[in-house]
Amino acid sequence: MPETYRDPNTRTLTPLDYGLYAISVLVWGLSWIAMHYQVGQVAPAVSIVWRFIIAAPLMFMLALLRGESLRFPLADHRFFLGMGAAIFSVNFLLFYYASQHVASGLLSIVFSLASVGNVVLGALVFGVRIKQRVVIGGVLGVLGVAAMFYPELGGLHFDGGALLGLTLGLGGTLCFCTGNMLSVAAQRRRLPVFASTAWGMLYGASFVTIFALVRGDSFIIEWTPTYLGGLAYLSIIGSFIAFGVYFTLLGRIGAARTGYSTVMYPVVALMVSTFAENYHWSLIGALGLAAVIGGNVLVLRAPK
Repeated sequence: MPETYRDPNTRTLTPLDYGLYAISVLVWGLSWIAMHYQVGQVAPAVSIVWRFIIAAPLMFMLALLRGESLRFPLADHRFFLGMGAAIFSVNFLLFYYASQHVASGLLSIVFSLASVGNVVLGALVFGVRIKQRVVIGGVLGVLGVAAMFYPELGGLHFDGGALLGLTLGLGGTLCFCTGNMLSVAAQRRRLPVFASTAWGMLYGASFVTIFALVRGDSFIIEWTPTYLGGLAYLSIIGSFIAFGVYFTLLGRIGAARTGYSTVMYPVVALMVSTFAENYHWSLIGALGLAAVIGGNVLVLRAPK
């Protein structure tokens, strides 16, 4: 590791860090809603391919505009291949297929476990000291999300399909956390964020293309405003912008604090549902929101 490396987990957050965090939370919080409108005539794997075929070239162009090199030795491509497999292909595939078996509320809770998974993997892989306040904040956040989705989960029966969906969701969350560790490792090697992300997206799209071909999925596009609008949002805003912001934040404030943003995504989705779908807040839901906000404060506050 270069001598100039400084552990981002110990940094006091700046206004720029808070701004990047807010953008990540808002964009990906709305992405959960956009993904709902991608389910239809187009196979999930094909939708993922279209998403990153659009996002990857944009990321490559941004990297070039920033003066980042796109040529790397084979040793560095190991990280890009890993990111492509963990985050930009397997992670999305598992969550798409999990959504066919369980409610979106349960998947939101499962994905929020990334806030704890990043802490554990950071300690195991990089020896980052586990901070009590970050663990408490992560647990508060997960419990808070569970409370907010309690009405949706009240009648849930854990039959074979639900257990399969839960397993797929846990696998997707583990892949996401693993990809986070690969991004941290790449940034510790001083690999540029946007070029690394572009290569990861390209490899991820390639993996999913092979998966779709093996399954015999048809590479079609649903020419409706709903599908095309969702695809545009997920490709440009939810991938090109959001992943660039998220991985930049990962390098600036560390995996543990960045991972808590996964707890905040369902909060944004429910806030939108409050106005767009007439979602009614219960007392337990309000207490859950308070727990999420309290956990957020604990995780992001400056370390003593």
